Amino acid sequence: MQQTRNTVAEVFGVFLLLGLTSFGGPVAHLGYFRTEFVARRHWLDDAAYADLVALCQFLPGPASSQVGIAIGKLRAGYWGGIAAWVAFTLPSVILLLAFAYGATRLAGPLADGVLHGLKLAALAVVAQAVWAMSKSLTPDLRRRLIALAAAAIALLLPSGLTQLALIAAAALAGYLLAPPAAVARPALDRTSTIFLALFFGLLIVLPILAAGGNAFMVVAEKFYRTGSLVFGGGHVVLPLLEAELVTPGLIDRNLFLAGYGAAQAVPGPLFAFAAYTGALLNAPPNGIAGALLGLGAIYLPSFLLVFGTLPYWQSLRANPRLRAGLDLANAAVVGLLLATLYDPVFTSAVFGPLDLAWAIAALALLLIRTPPWLVVLLSAVTGAALGLL
Repeated sequence: MQQTRNTVAEVFGVFLLLGLTSFGGPVAHLGYFRTEFVARRHWLDDAAYADLVALCQFLPGPASSQVGIAIGKLRAGYWGGIAAWVAFTLPSVILLLAFAYGATRLAGPLADGVLHGLKLAALAVVAQAVWAMSKSLTPDLRRRLIALAAAAIALLLPSGLTQLALIAAAALAGYLLAPPAAVARPALDRTSTIFLALFFGLLIVLPILAAGGNAFMVVAEKFYRTGSLVFGGGHVVLPLLEAELVTPGLIDRNLFLAGYGAAQAVPGPLFAFAAYTGALLNAPPNGIAGALLGLGAIYLPSFLLVFGTLPYWQSLRANPRLRAGLDLANAAVVGLLLATLYDPVFTSAVFGPLDLAWAIAALALLLIRTPPWLVVLLSAVTGAALGLL
């Protein structure tokens, strides 16, 4: 037992250091993980690491966090997976909660300028994400048309249910249109099956519980459903949470977008943004309770999926129909992000030629590989300076 505790503590310590220093987003995080766990510590080899990355890119949710959970699980069991997540996420959560506390207590031209700068930085970040994701996830005409159709429908019918329907319809179409293929049936793993049953069961049970009007259940269901639908990368959390929280008036739009900009400037996973939004909900559960609820609920699907699919991964990756479904779901996700790029990100941040030039300049800096945290900082400082004029 002492050896297990020591191993869990080892996992926590290594991931805490990564959580403090891992700037640059999910792709950079995966590079840091490979350097630390394959090249330096030899916890797993390149082939095993590549398999974990492929699994977590196949699943909905934040890929880099899920890879971390999987590495922790393989190293020190279920508690190791939990320790890896807590340590990697904690620094960014603390920084974003500090920003949330300050953002709601500052007022005047200086604060308004900083928030406006952060919103314009968020516009540049989302634009870059749409560009990068469109190149990798919509490489052919069919998927581009799906993305454009999804964007148009999302703008015409803005709601969380619309987004859910678009992703589900695209995935189902891809699965049904793919040619049938024989795939070996995996041996049943009872514990993993329980985790997967919990994942799907909560998608059914939480909406029923939330229909009763209990505020805790309403918030938990929104964050859980969001964490279950994020395909294609961490930036997709923006349109999903915007539809769930901003559109129904649960959080102020300006604070929401400014927080998303600030999230680009902190190390660790982008999903820590859920703690920020949970803290700033207009009504209880908010504050620290809301932050913990939002963070726990949005990450719970990742734990259930990673723990549930690890033993089945070889069979899943060999199923071409599942892959085809995921391909079209990812195309729809690009469309959702494109719709959000226009409304609310563009419409609430750009009010004239100066704002447009400012956002283009921030995007240009990102495209020449300027670190996102530096672009966010420069935009916030510029906003503060203009606010004082």
